[in-house]
Amino acid sequence: MEESTLPVPAAGRTLQLLEFLLANPTGVTPQDCLAQLDITRSSLFALLQTLKTLGYVHQTESRGAYLPGPRLLAWRGTGWKEPQDLITAFHQEITSTNIDETLALAISRPPNILLLAQRESPHHVRTSYQVGFRYPPEEIAVGPVLQPVPDNAIQENGYYLREGSETVEMAVPICEDGHHPSAALLLSAPRHRKSADSILACLPALREMAARLSYRFGAPIYAPYKMPALSKIEPTVPLPKEEIIAFLQGPWVARLACVRPDGTPHVVPVWHEYDEDDFYVASWGGSKWADYLVANPRVSLTIDEPWPPLRRISAQGIAQPLENDDIPGGIEAILNRLSQRFLGQPLSPDMASRSWRAFCIQPEQVRGWRGLRPVSP
Repeated sequence: MEESTLPVPAAGRTLQLLEFLLANPTGVTPQDCLAQLDITRSSLFALLQTLKTLGYVHQTESRGAYLPGPRLLAWRGTGWKEPQDLITAFHQEITSTNIDETLALAISRPPNILLLAQRESPHHVRTSYQVGFRYPPEEIAVGPVLQPVPDNAIQENGYYLREGSETVEMAVPICEDGHHPSAALLLSAPRHRKSADSILACLPALREMAARLSYRFGAPIYAPYKMPALSKIEPTVPLPKEEIIAFLQGPWVARLACVRPDGTPHVVPVWHEYDEDDFYVASWGGSKWADYLVANPRVSLTIDEPWPPLRRISAQGIAQPLENDDIPGGIEAILNRLSQRFLGQPLSPDMASRSWRAFCIQPEQVRGWRGLRPVSP
């Protein structure tokens, strides 16, 4: 058989189409594809539709250009140019977590798991890994998380927990495209100090750090193993207070709605802090919305996530300007907490030098919901 002959023409055309899409990340038209492939128009559209359903092709409009989908983009490998980029981000982000057990960073280097970095627990008795060592995947909890096809429980839960005779470990994925793991965080503690339940209590903080790292390297969302088209939309239900509080500690930007002097609405995205009673926001000098709040302190806030389970929070209340002496540590303390939370690092000198104003929003009510479908009667 000649080398140019394709034993499976359909498979060859599929691969050619995927390569063409990767080479043109801004999009291609059906005419572009027909010029590249030996395929009929009807077969091309059938192939494109199949690849769209599987997540390898994406369209922003029904008749728009065809773009590489998230599953195809995952073929490019990691979004960081060098492992050191990921290691640097890990050490920056770890300063914003209050986890006091050993926390490590690992990537897959088949057939092994390469441990890139760690921060050891400050406890006298602690677990520890060897940075730079390649671990067999069955010997470390990161292994099952970074498998090409993790088991159903990992895909459903988004993490893996393992209890050994001396240690307990939990791993969560870092996903540069939002869905497919390209690295993982590993939390480990001695069995005598941490049970499975107490390690699971650290899961929200560990997931938040994994989400921040994913966003830093280009992820538009953080939904490990769950493609948007396949995610289940649940009926709308109210969020209990404890879930509202937990959600408001996540890396979600708020939208603040206020009123201009002419009576028209003004909406702006803001960093925020919630202390279970009040919201705190800050604006730098020149921000018009700060003047609007002084003139008319009635505001609304919304905070939401754009993918399942589609949690969202709504709050209305009165914004009170804060003087520097009103805040422990001054306005700079709020700014540093906000910067650490949303950027993973303290406020830069350039940002700190700007003229800032801070406000406390005292909500009349804070309500939350999860899901989107109407509840069946």
